[in-house]
Amino acid sequence: MLAIRNINGRIFSSFIKLAIISIFSLTLYGCSGFVNQRTQGYSIPQSAMDQIRPGQSEDLVIAVLGSPQTKSNFAKETAFYYVETKIEETAFGLTTIQSRTVLAIYFDKNRRVTDKAVYGLEDGKVIAIETRRTPSFGEDTSFIEALLASI
Repeated sequence: MLAIRNINGRIFSSFIKLAIISIFSLTLYGCSGFVNQRTQGYSIPQSAMDQIRPGQSEDLVIAVLGSPQTKSNFAKETAFYYVETKIEETAFGLTTIQSRTVLAIYFDKNRRVTDKAVYGLEDGKVIAIETRRTPSFGEDTSFIEALLASI
């Protein structure tokens, strides 16, 4: 067995040295950029999208693609939306959206396919969320103020 002497004269075996190196390397691996890629929503295969053509029934679309994630009902047309989102998640829980595909299938009043469209992440619009609060009916009072006001 290999042995190394330190300044104090104690002998460290190569086993202990190997254990220290292993723990150090595992710690560094945990800090590295481990990335998990996954798909949220539907996984939309190209072969299934190719099967959907104008004139087909709503029931056939459901049989090929499954139940839609969301529906849109307007006076003249109905639309089915299938959303596929590819996400990367780091070891620290940070998630980023890599791609988003929305398959929209439009139906006429007879429940027949009129058109289909594929939208990507670049087709979306970023909406700024308003942080201001809408004033309430009455004045915002604390519990103590409400208690004192009732006396």
